[in-house]
Amino acid sequence: MTQPIGTGARPLLPAPGAPTPELRIARVRPHARRLFWSVLVLLAVAGAVGFFYGNLPAPFENWMLLTAAAVVVFVLVLLPFLAWWSHTYVITTRRVIERHGVFVRRRRELSHVRGYSIGVRRGILQRLWGAGTLTLSNGVDEPLRLRNIPNVALVHEALVDQVEVNQILAHRDAQSMTPTSGAFAAPPAPPAPV
Repeated sequence: MTQPIGTGARPLLPAPGAPTPELRIARVRPHARRLFWSVLVLLAVAGAVGFFYGNLPAPFENWMLLTAAAVVVFVLVLLPFLAWWSHTYVITTRRVIERHGVFVRRRRELSHVRGYSIGVRRGILQRLWGAGTLTLSNGVDEPLRLRNIPNVALVHEALVDQVEVNQILAHRDAQSMTPTSGAFAAPPAPPAPV
């Protein structure tokens, strides 16, 4: 059975019984606006080092200024950036994967086939930036929260489509494995002679 080639937004479904490869649809990180304070700290430290380098009072030396600046940049700029950079959400054709952690990596998955409800929460600042928080709950496991996702409406639509497509494929594959009735069924056994 072949499917017509269309120009719709949804991909074509594979033939019944054919293996479906897992493809990555999207990889997103939380919105980068949380790095705003880190950028301000970096600019302030750069300005302070530029102003005070060579102009320090007598008991202080330039290496002390540079060491203090390096510690402040490491703690208030580099660590928050690494925490933001290491937190990713991957949406594939089979599941949603959350990975986070700088030194210890953690991973959570939620399968599209099982189905889940999708809740959207958008605060005032999130609406201003086009972001939002998606809560995926299947009723069994702890809900998976995708916090501060940019383009939250687009990600929501992709998740809804993937749940629908995966449930259609699972239903179709389950139907193809059950014995059929009708024209292709085995004829009934003849009655036993008396």
